[in-house]
Amino acid sequence: MMAPAVVILGAGALATARRIQALYPGSQVHALRGRVQADMVDVAYSELGAQLRELYARGTPIVALCAAGIVIRCVAPLLSNKGAEPPVLAVAEDGSAVVPLLGGLAGVNVMARDIAAALAVAPAITTSGELRFGTCVLNPPPGYALADIGQGKRFVSDLLAGASTRIEGDAPWLDDAQLPRSAGARLAIRVTPRVWDGREDELVIHPRSVVAAVVLQTGEAGSASAIAGRVRASLDAHGLATQSLAALLAAPEEMANAALADAAESLGVPLRFAGRFADGREESEAEARAESEAQSEAESKAESRAAQAHTEHSSSPTSLLQAALRIPYETLAGGDDEHDKGVALALSPLAIDANTIGRARGRLTVIGLGPGSADLMVPAARRALDEATDILGYETYVKMAGPLRADQRVHGTDNREEMQRARHAFELASEGRSVVMVSSGDPGVFAMASAVLEALDTSGDSAWAAVDLRILPGVSAAMATAAQAGAPLGHDFCMLSLSDNLKPWSIIEQRLRHAAQADLVMAFYNPISRARPWQLDKALDIVREYRAPTTQVVLGRDIGRPGATLRTVTLAELRSTDVDMRTMVIVGSSTTRQFTKGAQWVYTPRWYT
Repeated sequence: MMAPAVVILGAGALATARRIQALYPGSQVHALRGRVQADMVDVAYSELGAQLRELYARGTPIVALCAAGIVIRCVAPLLSNKGAEPPVLAVAEDGSAVVPLLGGLAGVNVMARDIAAALAVAPAITTSGELRFGTCVLNPPPGYALADIGQGKRFVSDLLAGASTRIEGDAPWLDDAQLPRSAGARLAIRVTPRVWDGREDELVIHPRSVVAAVVLQTGEAGSASAIAGRVRASLDAHGLATQSLAALLAAPEEMANAALADAAESLGVPLRFAGRFADGREESEAEARAESEAQSEAESKAESRAAQAHTEHSSSPTSLLQAALRIPYETLAGGDDEHDKGVALALSPLAIDANTIGRARGRLTVIGLGPGSADLMVPAARRALDEATDILGYETYVKMAGPLRADQRVHGTDNREEMQRARHAFELASEGRSVVMVSSGDPGVFAMASAVLEALDTSGDSAWAAVDLRILPGVSAAMATAAQAGAPLGHDFCMLSLSDNLKPWSIIEQRLRHAAQADLVMAFYNPISRARPWQLDKALDIVREYRAPTTQVVLGRDIGRPGATLRTVTLAELRSTDVDMRTMVIVGSSTTRQFTKGAQWVYTPRWYT
């Protein structure tokens, strides 16, 4: 289950929120901005209803420390599909009451019991089936799926009306349930991968015990619907339910195939690849079934991944299963019949954990934290951090990315080790891990996105090319400073770094001169440091050749962080002593104006006279 959001309105609920947060690694405390000190919570929000609706729409479990009626009214416009809603609970600020509201099929009552136990109170569970039987029959554990929710409701209604049932198949989670059982009962709970035949006297639960290995057919590489259709046809031909599918399996050479990923998503299962296990051990047990022991031993860990992919796998879907599965299974389709062409199905006696099948496609996400304030980080970046197994970046920025889970691996480095950091990120991701590379501001503005792409561009490792690389935008320091001042970047502008660590000063001078001559607003990054205290003065001398002394200059220091300051001066007044490495300098154009109405504002009109 996804880690929940613990949502509070004021400081009075913070102690209870922390007790609940301790139950769920990776959970975050969300607080109404201005009601709780910013550094005491993980996320600040501006309006409760909007925050709850956003969390609900993302499928995030919600534990709201406020009145139940408030929560219901906030999320009511989104209520539609009971089978897809996340758990939603209301908890009293002092922890005296725990009320599950939504998500009965997503484990809300389990959460209610866990939270109530931690708070030493009784949960206010009202679900009839839960109260009678001590469990939600319609909420099987991970690895199992209900065949039909409508039939399930009718089945439970019959049990509540006094009918008894028998259990066919392996359902250990029901061992301690207070179900009315009888060996000769008309009603039956059946745990089977086989398709439900529509009988109303059965509650069918499918164990996710089938793996479908696919080899792409000619002309099919870009058709997700064709791939998914072949898998469904093969399942149908063997009487297996789609809900019994645990994973889609493919050759490692197909890791970057978007159609395969889309097919797996349409089937509702993870996409895995026949390759080395995620922990790096050789798949000797599986390979022994596919190739001779001599060939398996001949393969060396020192060989490149490309060579391993060539020697370990063939084009046969059956060989993919042999290479990826370490559990006993029955092969139901070998790819010879027309409906099984290019598909092989493996059926296990028990539910399969998809994480034990081959390996996942690794992901590398490059994010920007924004200027420093948690509420200026884009939601997609926060989600990437929450989902990551590994987090890399300059140590200062990694600390700003918190809170992080205890099971997440953090790789903090010095700020000058950009290429080494980028290569390390690809190495981790190519092992099947979910990696996040952290930058401040926007990752594409004088930050890590460029280094990551350069590392990929200059690499000959095919496994790096197979990594799912994503770059998420962030709020840059220039944008954050400009927004605080008003709109100094309202017309054409440019961003310039005054650091000559990675480019000669002569180039910086040339670009400064051209930008000043073009009357562009200029945002200066890395304006000054102890190692180069003279460069800002030199840059200003060049700008003053082309700009009037009255040109407006915005100085934003630590914008978005505690102790932020914002000043507006003229170009004539500006001195290098007003600036340090943590200051964003925005030099206006000839049209940039400053005025005071209620507050002081700076803007650049979108027109020229």
